[in-house]
Formats: sequence, structure tokens, C-alpha cells
Amino acid sequence: MTKNVAVAPDTRPDMYKTMCDAVERSGATLTGIEEAEGLIWADPARPELFPEIAEKAIRLEWIQLPYAGIEPFADHLDPKWHWTCGKGVYAPAVAETVLALALSLSKNLHAYARTNEWSGPVGRYLQGSNVTILGGGGITVELLPLLAPFNCITTVIRKKDKDLPGATFTYTPEQLGEVLETTDLLILALALTEETKGIIDKEALDRMPSHSYIVNVARGGHVVTDDLIEALKEGKIAGAALDVTDPEPLPAGNPLWSDPRCLITPHIGNTPEMGLKLLEPFVEENVRRFINEEELLAAVDVELGY
Repeated sequence: MTKNVAVAPDTRPDMYKTMCDAVERSGATLTGIEEAEGLIWADPARPELFPEIAEKAIRLEWIQLPYAGIEPFADHLDPKWHWTCGKGVYAPAVAETVLALALSLSKNLHAYARTNEWSGPVGRYLQGSNVTILGGGGITVELLPLLAPFNCITTVIRKKDKDLPGATFTYTPEQLGEVLETTDLLILALALTEETKGIIDKEALDRMPSHSYIVNVARGGHVVTDDLIEALKEGKIAGAALDVTDPEPLPAGNPLWSDPRCLITPHIGNTPEMGLKLLEPFVEENVRRFINEEELLAAVDVELGY
């Protein structure tokens, strides 16, 4: 038994070919949209094309989205289809990025890179730090072992009231305010929902110690940008490393660009070079599961939106 699976048009020929190859290796029949029972959508930049394509797919049962963050497709989520995304696929790559950004902040590399003359010593010790991680998903699971050699005290804030293996403490969001008061390094690695939008605002930043740092590899909307600008300006926190911003891309002239306490990278926690290698086997496995009517990986909860 097999099923028909289509790959949506993609602006990147290498990605399109790779996804087609993955479908064929899985044992599915690579087909056009009209006959498709499964649809692989690999291009996150073109969600506006989805309604037109989905209308043609009269036999459609399942849709695979490319990234963990599915906000561009939120308006199209329909419970008549099974949805999966890239939750956990890119976690190893993003976890590496978190560690790199955290060490860069601790050793003041972001500020030293801006100087053009010899300057004085600045820096903190990551070893033994109180690290708070918002989100208990794949990124955090991959990150905790990377932090283990530094003997950090790790506190994970997650919705589930269940301990996360590898974390020193696991709490629910109701305890975030209290935890922030003793946080040396705050890492954002959670899904963007109505509940988590703007979770790091003036009130949260005011609770953090003046020596603390923030690393955001989740979504820019988790942080109220104006509040962060003010907190950095007034020295309420020591610095921030942002792989995501709000808005994104961050416009030229935004004060964060020129703030020496801020390190900004252009959403490279997972680059196309890294992502293609990680997404290919994942898609192949999910198509194989689809054919065999097994539980699919990274299912999306349509009601929750992630």
C-alpha cells in the first residue's frame, strides 16, 4: 500500500529536489497537487500561496510544514487536515547557537567586536550561573547537555507541570517572576502564542538582576522591543543577544543596532545549509509513517496553534 504525496512549489530548487527525493525514498508516490493525499510544504516564505494550492488538493489528508514556528500559516490551520511541523528538527543547530551567543555575552565579545582600540577587561563566568530557559521543547532538550559541563543551575519554565530530565528545576509560568529575580542568563526557546507574546516586558525586565543577559532564539514577539531598548539604555540588564527581533528584519536605525550591549544575528540559529540536512530525513520518516498509518512526528495542535 502506498499514498500520493506532493511537494509544494519552492523558490529554492535544491530544497524542492531534496524534498521530492525524500518522498520517493519513503515509498510514497510523488504526485501532483490534485491527486495528493499528503502535502510537503518546505518554503516558509510563501504562505500566501497555500489557499490556492489547498483548493486544488481535493484528496488532501495531511500537511507537513517546514519549521517549528507556524505563525505564517496560523490563519490557514483547519482541523479537517492533519498538520505536522518541524518541531525538534532543528533543535541541535539552534542549541549550538544559544551556547555560542551565551558565551559571546559572558566574554563581552559583542562589545569588543565594535571597538577599534585596546580596552579594559569585561566579562562574567558562565560556570555555575543561574540559567532560566523559557520553553521545554526540543531546543531545551538539546541545550541542557551542552550546558552541563558548565555546572549551571538550570531552571526550565514550561506549561507542563512535569520535571524535564537534565534540568535542575522545572516550573510553570506562574513562577516566572520569582525565578527572574535570581536569573543570570535568560534563554527564550518557546513557541509564540497569544499567551507568550510580550512575555518579556518592562515588568519582567525590572525583575532581572543588572548583571543578567538575555538570549532569544525563539521569536521576536516574545520581547517587547521598546522595553528592551529602555532596559539596556538604563542598565537594568547587562546585555542581550537576539537571533530574532520584533519587527523582523529589524529596521536600520533601530537603537538596538548601535547599543554596544546588544548582539544581533539575522535569524541564523538554523541556516538553510544546516536545515536541509536535518529536514530531509525527518520528512522521509514522516512520509513513511503516513503511508503506514503510524503516529506522525511533530503534530500540530490546531486549537493551540503550535
